[in-house]
Amino acid sequence: MSMMDPEEYEMVDYIFRSIPAEDRQDLSRDDILYVLDLMDDYLETQGLVHIDERSGEADYVEGEVDETEQLNYVLAAAKKDGRAISSVHIQLIQDAELQFGIEKGYYEEN
Repeated sequence: MSMMDPEEYEMVDYIFRSIPAEDRQDLSRDDILYVLDLMDDYLETQGLVHIDERSGEADYVEGEVDETEQLNYVLAAAKKDGRAISSVHIQLIQDAELQFGIEKGYYEEN
């Protein structure tokens, strides 16, 4: 697995453990990190996150995320990159990332 800071590691591990065993058989922690990076790429294209080129720090802007559009963006990028990540995997990662964010106080529960 690539180098992650402790918070990233905690989030990826939380997401991995949140996914039912039968759905994570073909999914690695690196796949989860890859999907999370693509989710941020999508947010950046929508103007909802600004990433500092030097530090890599992300500054998130409040706004609505179209989860279906984000899923389609991630799925298309994964297919283009030759990654075997399904829309079910992406949805499970999106859901677990949201739950992690709610538990950490990053997001408000609707």
